[in-house]
Amino acid sequence: AEVRESLPDDVDVVAFQCRNPVHRAHYELFTRALDDPLIGEGGVVLVHPTCGPTQADDIPGNVRYKTYEVLKEETANPRVNWEYLPYSMHMAGPREAIQHMIIRKNFGCTHFIIGRDMAGSKSSVTGEDFYGAYDAQDIANANAEKLGVTPVPSLNLVYTEGEGYVTADAAKEKGLEIKKLSGTKFRKMLRGGEDIPEWFAFKSVVSVLRENQ
Repeated sequence: AEVRESLPDDVDVVAFQCRNPVHRAHYELFTRALDDPLIGEGGVVLVHPTCGPTQADDIPGNVRYKTYEVLKEETANPRVNWEYLPYSMHMAGPREAIQHMIIRKNFGCTHFIIGRDMAGSKSSVTGEDFYGAYDAQDIANANAEKLGVTPVPSLNLVYTEGEGYVTADAAKEKGLEIKKLSGTKFRKMLRGGEDIPEWFAFKSVVSVLRENQ
């Protein structure tokens, strides 16, 4: 009820859910979601990460919380609201995506960003993705009217030397060089005290992660 009270009731509220620290690509994704034709004028974002226990190799919830708080202060974006959900991801695929839509509706959101293979897991037998890449988006769209929450597709953003963050399709069309940094490489650089490129991560977030290794 407190979160609902803090959100505007006369514009669209787009929820963004994650279980990891927010890096540059995430920030670009949820702020650009406000430009989606599905979102009305003056819409805002609710960044609503899950902060409960997750997988063994994930960053602890209390550390993730600290990264969100410093980023909220650093960006100070009036169209971005930050709240936290004491919930543990179950990696249950499309059905969990539906659950998240319902949860965010209860918090006062009108729209929900659905990413590729949201809450996905891998087969314990083959090691392949258990669910299809767009299964969560498909079931969300099929149930949107019944739930009263509009799914917003997650942009597939990449970083390019020439134009910064653009969609992967735009980068391919323009022949732009894409820069990549895997999560594994990022964690290795973090442990080794190497400089993390600012196109990938916010300095404030990196500082918190280094202080809590």
